[in-house]
Amino acid sequence: QVQLVESGGGLVQAGGSLRLSCAASVSEGTFSNYVVGWFRRAPGKEREFVAVNSWTTGNTYYSMSVEGRFTMSRDNAENTLYLQMNSLKPEDTAVYYCVAKNTIFDYTVSSRYKYWGQGTQVTVSP
Repeated sequence: QVQLVESGGGLVQAGGSLRLSCAASVSEGTFSNYVVGWFRRAPGKEREFVAVNSWTTGNTYYSMSVEGRFTMSRDNAENTLYLQMNSLKPEDTAVYYCVAKNTIFDYTVSSRYKYWGQGTQVTVSP
């Protein structure tokens, strides 16, 4: 079992930066064994993959819409993952969720993730 709690959302102007955090409580296994990442949902849209990391394989993947602007990292000692968001655009406005699963398989598919945080709102003004 993994419980996830996001923080760090807010209102920022276009071109600005925000850093999201996600604290994980793990009752089965260790945090480093989980594939963790971020999804987002904009108003009126489906959930969208943002980024994912597998500590086991050493791989981090990003969606094309955020690559080069967002950086995902994790601190296994603190059971925390982060999403540094730079050069924010109004189209980045969404509720951001941190997620966790056991394998990297189908990492862009939201239904493959067993664990979800409650979400944090990010609003980017023009």
